[in-house]
Amino acid sequence: MARNETYVNAAPEAVWSVLCDPYAYPDWVVGTDRTVEADPGWPAPDSAFTVRFPLGLKDRTHSREVDPGRRIVLDAGGGPFGAARVDIRLRAEGLGTWVTMIEDPAGIMAPLRFWPPAHLLTRVRNAEALRRFKRLAEARRPAQAAAPSSA
Repeated sequence: MARNETYVNAAPEAVWSVLCDPYAYPDWVVGTDRTVEADPGWPAPDSAFTVRFPLGLKDRTHSREVDPGRRIVLDAGGGPFGAARVDIRLRAEGLGTWVTMIEDPAGIMAPLRFWPPAHLLTRVRNAEALRRFKRLAEARRPAQAAAPSSA
């Protein structure tokens, strides 16, 4: 199991809005190029979206469990990198949100969960993904109201 965590300077609603936007995933998921189609009900359980990888490969990501504003569990096909179960959890703290990403190999790649180098590579990739995610979510946060000026 690879586990990564970051603090995002945005309310859970802004963070959740990134997870609810299937066209935002290529902006933060390392290795994807663009979203080519998405089910209209995303991120409802059993909905999916298709991403393209460089060289034109395509793959689908399926939503498996959703607790709106708190948690989403995905089955990511992974294209040439292999399938994975990705559990993303949000926890409000102060004015921001802790985002925890837990990823395990799945499907034919499941035996890799017992191979420590696979965890290291996944943690490195997901650290970069969460860095990108943080930037994207913080850009979506609502603007703070300007403090009244004293005249």
